[in-house]
Amino acid sequence: LFRSVENSHLEVPLGQWVLKEAIHQLNTWQQAGQDLTVSINITARHLLDRSFADFLESYLHSHPELDPARVTLEVLESTALEDTRQANQVLTRCRALGLQVALDDFGTGFSSLTYLRTLPIDLIKIDQSFVRNMLDSPSDKAIVESVIFLAQRFQHPVLAEGVETGAQAGTLTRMGCNQIQGYGIAQPLPAGEVLDWARQWQARKRRDLDRLAQGEGI
Repeated sequence: LFRSVENSHLEVPLGQWVLKEAIHQLNTWQQAGQDLTVSINITARHLLDRSFADFLESYLHSHPELDPARVTLEVLESTALEDTRQANQVLTRCRALGLQVALDDFGTGFSSLTYLRTLPIDLIKIDQSFVRNMLDSPSDKAIVESVIFLAQRFQHPVLAEGVETGAQAGTLTRMGCNQIQGYGIAQPLPAGEVLDWARQWQARKRRDLDRLAQGEGI
């Protein structure tokens, strides 16, 4: 579906609908007492559309109770941004609105260092293709280590995608990775099931902390 819409007249309207739905869902979770966050993938054409920032600002103003810092705009590193200066201006304005900006799939395109240098980024996401086999592939492990080091030098937190095992999570933690996502945390869920999952996750986390406090292993 995305490929059929990409570069068509529907790309921007669909992107705006996704933004509205994601922010609306985040607001619903917040009203239910869960301080969750939401990340939204943004295509290059949508980001560079002249109405992008205006649309976001208007919609955020219609939800004044929502903390914009809980919304992250994810820009694909493999996406060709034809005008990095305009992209910088748009993302700078979005950050001024309180939104976060992530550089997604880092290392898979040809503009990694250019985007890292020119775009206002809050978070770098390591592509899962490097994380998946890093325990068996010295080359993939070296790439992951290098991205984490680079992120630290730029003073950006880093998130590893595609984490499926405790061994991967432990290795990433020792490397200095700040956050993880993947099936090791949870598989994709319908929005209606997220609150129950979050409550179960928090309960398990509290039990693990209690066991650690009592000197037990996890």
